[in-house]
Amino acid sequence: MDALLAFVAALVSLRLSGDLLRRFRDRRAPELAAWAAALAAYAVAAGALAWGAAAGWSDAAFRVYYLGGGLLTAALLGAGSLLLVGRRWVAPVALVYTGLAVGIALAVPLQVPILGTAIPEAQDVLDLWPARIAAIVGNTLGTLAVVVVAVATFRVRPLGNTLILAGVGVAAVGSGLAGLGVGALAPVIAAAAILLYAGFVAPTRASARRR
Repeated sequence: MDALLAFVAALVSLRLSGDLLRRFRDRRAPELAAWAAALAAYAVAAGALAWGAAAGWSDAAFRVYYLGGGLLTAALLGAGSLLLVGRRWVAPVALVYTGLAVGIALAVPLQVPILGTAIPEAQDVLDLWPARIAAIVGNTLGTLAVVVVAVATFRVRPLGNTLILAGVGVAAVGSGLAGLGVGALAPVIAAAAILLYAGFVAPTRASARRR
């Protein structure tokens, strides 16, 4: 059942990511591409949860999980928020960070072998530098960007920003539930992805008035 829940969460996140990518192709709004990448990273993390729950955790499954959930999701969400308010300089920074995150996830040595069905804790597996520092920086700056932009543009996007902040809050709660297992974490991932997506596509106050 845990593997099934995680697989459903991965499918939900991936489906919503695909819709954001379609919207990006139609509108060419760069924030949509960043948000689509963030939800795709969330889907990767959920897929790794399903992998670990179904086949037992391994080094490879943990690396995929840490890349998607630990290194990329929050950072890409923050990049999308900054792009929404016209900070185009963040696009190349996000690309460089993504490449760095992939390199860290693939190459950083693990301190102990990954075994069993419990979700591995990063502090038990990884040294502080560089993997955990990169995750701390990416998550902190990404979350800060989301919150600051949401507050600054709240009058223009009240519904969307409320949903985005709710999604970020649910995702934060989910990270604290990892110790309870995949069955507790997977539904939270799906709920956070749905809230974030709804916030991304919610109309602004001006467009709602025009309608």
